[in-house]
Amino acid sequence: MKKVTCFYLTTCPYCVQGKKALADLVEENPEYGKVEIEWIEENEHPDIADQYDYYACPSMFIGKEKLYEAHLFETYDECKEKIRAVLESAMK
Repeated sequence: MKKVTCFYLTTCPYCVQGKKALADLVEENPEYGKVEIEWIEENEHPDIADQYDYYACPSMFIGKEKLYEAHLFETYDECKEKIRAVLESAMK
């Protein structure tokens, strides 16, 4: 199983949506809860964030490969499906 690195901002509504989607996914499939996710608050760790290529939060990576990056007006369902794909990739 691969570790996921997730960059987020505490005050970001898309990050709140992403965390809710993740919690819902784990509730639906407890296997997703086994995926290790390293949460990095972008404002608290700019030195780490600067090493990754992304613009918006939340953004999820396996290694340096970006698998998900939120976008303006993203719906909850869209966010949830993209996070599901990240979790599936991490479990391979």
